[in-house]
Amino acid sequence: MQGGEGRILMLSDPRGLDPATLGNSAPITAVLGNALYGELMTTDDTGKVVFSMAESFDTADSGGTFTLKLKSGLVFSDGTPLNAEAVKFNWDRTKDPDVGSSYIAEASMIASIEVVDDVTLKATMTSPVAAYAQAIINSSLNWIGSPAALRAGQKSFDEHPIGAGPFTLESWTRQADIRLVRNSRYWDRPKPYLERLTIRSAVDSSQRYNTIVSGGADVAVEADWVNLDKADQAGLPTDLLPLNGGNFMTLNARRAPFNDVRARQAVSAAIDLDAFNLAAFNGTEKELPEKLFNDTSPFYSDTVLHTADKEKAQRLFDELAAEGKPVNFTFTTFPTSQGRVMAENVQTQLSSFRNVKAEVKVIDFTQVAAIRTTYDFDAVISSAFFQDPEPRLLIAFDQDSSANLSGVKDAQLSQALHTGRTATTVEARKAAYETVQKRLAEVVPVVFLARTASGIIAGKDVGGIQQYGTGSLQPEELWIKK
Repeated sequence: MQGGEGRILMLSDPRGLDPATLGNSAPITAVLGNALYGELMTTDDTGKVVFSMAESFDTADSGGTFTLKLKSGLVFSDGTPLNAEAVKFNWDRTKDPDVGSSYIAEASMIASIEVVDDVTLKATMTSPVAAYAQAIINSSLNWIGSPAALRAGQKSFDEHPIGAGPFTLESWTRQADIRLVRNSRYWDRPKPYLERLTIRSAVDSSQRYNTIVSGGADVAVEADWVNLDKADQAGLPTDLLPLNGGNFMTLNARRAPFNDVRARQAVSAAIDLDAFNLAAFNGTEKELPEKLFNDTSPFYSDTVLHTADKEKAQRLFDELAAEGKPVNFTFTTFPTSQGRVMAENVQTQLSSFRNVKAEVKVIDFTQVAAIRTTYDFDAVISSAFFQDPEPRLLIAFDQDSSANLSGVKDAQLSQALHTGRTATTVEARKAAYETVQKRLAEVVPVVFLARTASGIIAGKDVGGIQQYGTGSLQPEELWIKK
């Protein structure tokens, strides 16, 4: 179905249109990044790499170096070439702290880049990363902007972003509509099927669902299990991308009370995930995060991350209180209805125990970056969700990673994460991640609360719903029945 306008709801507003600073996952701004910049690579439902603007991405030395080949003839929306130099420029600048990308860790895994010819570049890694394609697919490295346009500065680029995606910017009213029109120079004709897109944010989950039902929008990027269940019951088109890991409460081991492993173990043992699912999601979560991987993953094992044990929890709370260390902390969350419900349910469950007290603090999304650099929190909602565990799992839990919010340092955990990164067989990686799961259960840097609902809800006339990575909607595939 050609033509028409698609109206899309996403979960947050962008702070700018620089591809390096957009977030490439469902709860952030992935659909906007894909619309403006297209994709070098994507994944299928199993996590297997699928090539788009990239022709291939190969390693001959188990991840020590990679050769990226682009499709020939790629151009930006202004007609200038999208070549290997442009990819190098974008990947290099993502490492620059002044750019402010949340994917600096992924970009910094590359030590150097050599442009071989117009469509070929060679990336040398700081250390071998056999599955580095996943780092590109699940980050802003998948999006290439025009170097000339980016050099003109943020203000200019936000007004006239130049990419090679299926759509180009018509107008952007901040905190309101982002209007896009079809890119006549898009490489994969006859896509996109829609002539126009209007994208806006809808943080409140009830508002998102009601807007779809009332016909006020065609597609909603969704992260709420309740909404996905209601849409299924109503017979609306939905798409749920099965992911491993999930959303968790990060416990800051850099300071009291969670610098004592017993405090972390006590909070973990106190949380009943079935009760949490019932209270937070009306029991609609399809699979609880009791294990790190879901049963469709090649890395699945029966190792349990979390077991509710009220007697153990109370014993540890009492033990700590007797030593003058009662577990009193503030749980920081974000201003979404889901974030509030999750934090408040943890608070409610802990209120049934002695010698523990949790307060809930709601902060704005703009304060997230500060938390990630200052580590000024006791406990905070965070996440690590993925199809393939690379690179997200190591970034989240390696003892030397700046993105390890918990600050827990465990040599066995880090060694296993690095083995999982460098191993070249599924069997060897599975063995490494078995150790990872055992150490996560023992040292408790986080308490997994819910699988991530990476989903899409659409109106009944919408087709072509397709996601990749960790919930990145591809707008070039969408169509609306006339």
